[in-house]
Amino acid sequence: MASAAQPPAAGSGVPVAAGSADGALPGLGRRRILFIIGALMLGMLLAALDQTIVSTALPTIVGDLRGGSHIAWVITAYLLATTVSTPLWGKLGDQYGRKIFFQASIVIFLIGSVLSGLSSSMVMLIAFRAVQGLGAGGLMVGAQAIVGDVVSPRERGRYVGLFGAVFGVASVIGPLLGGIFVDNLSWRWIFYINVPIGVIALIVVASQVPGKLRRVHHTIDYLGFAVLSLAATSLILLTSLGGTTYPWRSTPIYILAAAGMALIGLFVLVERRAAEPVLPLHLFRLRTFSVTSLVGFIVGFAMFGAITYLPAFFQVVRGISPTVSGLYLLPLMAGLLTVSIASGQIISRTGKYRFFPIAGTAVMTLGMFLLSLMGTGSSTFEDSLYMLVLGMGIGGVMQVLVIIVQNGVPHSELGVATSGATFFRSIGGSFGTAIFGAIFANVLVGNLAEHLHGVRLPAGFSSADATPALLSHLPAAVHQAFVAGYAESIQTVFLVAVPIAALAFLFSWFIPQVELKRWPQAAPNEAGAAGAATPPVAGAAASPVPAEPSALPEALDPQDASRNDP
Repeated sequence: MASAAQPPAAGSGVPVAAGSADGALPGLGRRRILFIIGALMLGMLLAALDQTIVSTALPTIVGDLRGGSHIAWVITAYLLATTVSTPLWGKLGDQYGRKIFFQASIVIFLIGSVLSGLSSSMVMLIAFRAVQGLGAGGLMVGAQAIVGDVVSPRERGRYVGLFGAVFGVASVIGPLLGGIFVDNLSWRWIFYINVPIGVIALIVVASQVPGKLRRVHHTIDYLGFAVLSLAATSLILLTSLGGTTYPWRSTPIYILAAAGMALIGLFVLVERRAAEPVLPLHLFRLRTFSVTSLVGFIVGFAMFGAITYLPAFFQVVRGISPTVSGLYLLPLMAGLLTVSIASGQIISRTGKYRFFPIAGTAVMTLGMFLLSLMGTGSSTFEDSLYMLVLGMGIGGVMQVLVIIVQNGVPHSELGVATSGATFFRSIGGSFGTAIFGAIFANVLVGNLAEHLHGVRLPAGFSSADATPALLSHLPAAVHQAFVAGYAESIQTVFLVAVPIAALAFLFSWFIPQVELKRWPQAAPNEAGAAGAATPPVAGAAASPVPAEPSALPEALDPQDASRNDP
């Protein structure tokens, strides 16, 4: 641990003994920090936008490509690829520098976007969405890890809260843009729009983000990554295909379940022997990491799984256009945006964070219950109020969990801990999207049969491929019955999400309050020298500037962090 207290090279991203007044690396003033944050936000906007822009256009896409039974996979393939790639992105960033792999993530994402726009079948679209997800995994991990490199944990809240705002903005801009493109151009433009945004992001990242952030030699655990990917894929396929493509009591489902459990056991064995595990098992002995990962998994499960159906509700049940359905999500964005930014500012000022995941999960649970009340008889005001509540709950918990994880581990494991937290939230989203998709598909059949009273739908009409345009051609009585059955099915999805969100609230009480660290500030003469002279690299001779080892993130041993637990 002796070398942990030695300052690194300027721009390396590792905290040094003498930090700037605002808790950033020497030589990085507030203006430069804001430029870096802006560049990272552009990259994260790409990943966040494609989680929302597709949802509005899904009814039109499945109507064009004729693959309604695979609709959930357009979302699941993206989330699954994001999930399984995050641990590897974290390790690669540690070894070769986060900046270069953040840029590589943007390029991969743009390639997947162009290919998705050129798709001529649902199978092609699902495959290329997976390519997009591969790039998105690097964008998510890279943005959050780079922030952890250049800003101290205590000051990180004010910036990480902005990332929550990106998700809030994307939750409205995405469906709105999706609706505009569907109504006026083509659904393919929901993918092509990523190209100009990605090019801008590449330029800004290249010019503003310091190079070779946190570059340290590591051994990549490719075997662990492969086993973890196969385990996650098996479990996602299990939840996606069970009850829809195959009965729960069928041979393929039994095989997937057995494979998933066996691969998890194999992963544990591989990680115990790996020189540098892709997901170190000792992190799970830290209550900070294990509990926040569990809460993140449950939040992702409930949030991604349920919110996917909001645009479909407004288009099918309310009968509004895709463009207007995006505007209907404004209250959700307002709640998420406001609470995410406010919580980050409060955490930076007070150093206290434990209240926010507890309150956030409680409000999120309430919001899910309120959404289950949305139906054919609810008013626009009621819908808006319910979504506002849900947005406030999500804004209070989603990005705060990242701050908690990064603060509770040694800085030497910042990348892998950040990717681990992102992994569990993403796999929760993948599980939620798949399971809620199966629930929706199953209850929709029964609800339609009940409301249609034996009346057959017109030839060629599929309930899975329903779009506002197709519904407008149904006889009035059939249309009304279809909408009622569709609304009840979505209500069931939200209702099932309530106890799941309540579990997140329960486990959030076990999150410990650990003091948010500030990096030591330099004396005036030292601060001036910091920008003029290059400090020694990590592992070189110790800096003459004295520093208390306990003030440095590298000096915080995992077991030391647990001693601060109440």
